[in-house]
Amino acid sequence: MRALPSAITFQMPWLAGQLAHIVLALGGTLPADYEPVGPYCAEMAGEWQAAHAAWTKLGAPYEAACAQAMLSDEIALREALATFERLGARAMSSQVSRRLRELGFASIPRGPRSSTRANAFGLTAREAEVLGQLGDGGTNSEIAERLFLSERTFEHHVSSVLAKLGVKTRRDAARIARDLSPRGAPTETILAG
Repeated sequence: MRALPSAITFQMPWLAGQLAHIVLALGGTLPADYEPVGPYCAEMAGEWQAAHAAWTKLGAPYEAACAQAMLSDEIALREALATFERLGARAMSSQVSRRLRELGFASIPRGPRSSTRANAFGLTAREAEVLGQLGDGGTNSEIAERLFLSERTFEHHVSSVLAKLGVKTRRDAARIARDLSPRGAPTETILAG
């Protein structure tokens, strides 16, 4: 509350916007001379969906999730929670989980398991297994059958693996799997932690 007037005085509009968001989130009142910029205009008007869209367009996932976290909509809150967990923003994950519980929404995820957090890429055990299979080759249907998965579920895991590795193709993912595994070792064992 004390820092916001200083950010306004020293003409630091983006910092002022961040501080104003915190003040609003805590139920405070903004100074009369505060003039928001960018997505903060929508935030000040309480237009959290518009703020979310503006932050998303700017490529700012954390700020976009912060805007979503101000809503009372279950889907928006769950999306915000997923974003915070993906970014490793544990404090915000806890805050959104608490908000979901307060609003009476059930089955709130507890966050990633310790084995997933320990994985260098944040892969679940199943995703590490899928990556290992990608490294060994085969079609989607062949690998899905080996893992006792439907092809659709397998494709979902592949999409998640690609996103977590920051690659666009199965070939790139397979290369990473091969590079990380010593010869003869099961890829999924190495990648799992």
